[in-house]
Amino acid sequence: MGRLQIGICDCYFRMQTFDPSKFKRYIKRYIVLLVLIFFLFVFGSSFWTVVSTGHVGVKTLFGKVYDEEVSSGFHLKNPFVRVTEMSVRTEDYTMSMAQGEGEKTGQDAITALTKEGLNVDLDITVLYRLAEEHASDVYRDVGRMYDDVVIRPQIRSTIREIIARYSAKDIYSEKRGEVTAQILEVLRTKLSPRGIEVEDMLLRNVVLPAKLANSIEEKLQAEQEAERYEFLLQVEEKEAERKRVAAEGQRDAQQIINQSLTVRYLEYLYIESLKDR
Repeated sequence: MGRLQIGICDCYFRMQTFDPSKFKRYIKRYIVLLVLIFFLFVFGSSFWTVVSTGHVGVKTLFGKVYDEEVSSGFHLKNPFVRVTEMSVRTEDYTMSMAQGEGEKTGQDAITALTKEGLNVDLDITVLYRLAEEHASDVYRDVGRMYDDVVIRPQIRSTIREIIARYSAKDIYSEKRGEVTAQILEVLRTKLSPRGIEVEDMLLRNVVLPAKLANSIEEKLQAEQEAERYEFLLQVEEKEAERKRVAAEGQRDAQQIINQSLTVRYLEYLYIESLKDR
């Protein structure tokens, strides 16, 4: 009974010393702290950004694109600014007849007309990269899918323009390198002002109509045979010239010997031969 009275007295004493205003202040502090933690967790990452290696960041604020690009690495920023990454690495754009090899599914080779009006199919690969200092311009004017909007149409139009200057035989054989170089030069001229740097252009395969390809192969083989016969003829001519010179030398030597065989010289040779016996 005594212990119960002591417990009741203790609880009564604590209730008498409890300060409701202090309790409210503690509750407010905890609530403010929780709210700050929540906002820091949710919105804290909006105060900085990390741009990946091989990329550049383009800043936008309420639809407006900033001219200044953000290089790779850690950066502080306005929490309302959005940073969109764009690759500045070397990329390739392939157009091929092989299924799944190019950027598009299915057959995607370029069909072009030659100088004589024949259709040829071309497999190509273009190596390019986005110029870092022009990333914001490309994003503003074209968007992130600039390869389909700009690069693909320029490749197709340039190849058809250059192929029309050459015959099928030239493209298929000895002038293939020249054709590739011209296509590369024109592509650089067209895409450089758009902020896209073309590094190389590979003409990987040229497919002609079957009959034309066979006739060209036969013609090339005949030309190679003619060149071989020409080489053999030159070798024979040089050999004949060598024999002629050798015969003339032998004839001249014989004439000199005949002119030098006098009676006194023969007597001298006879006496010399007797000494050796």
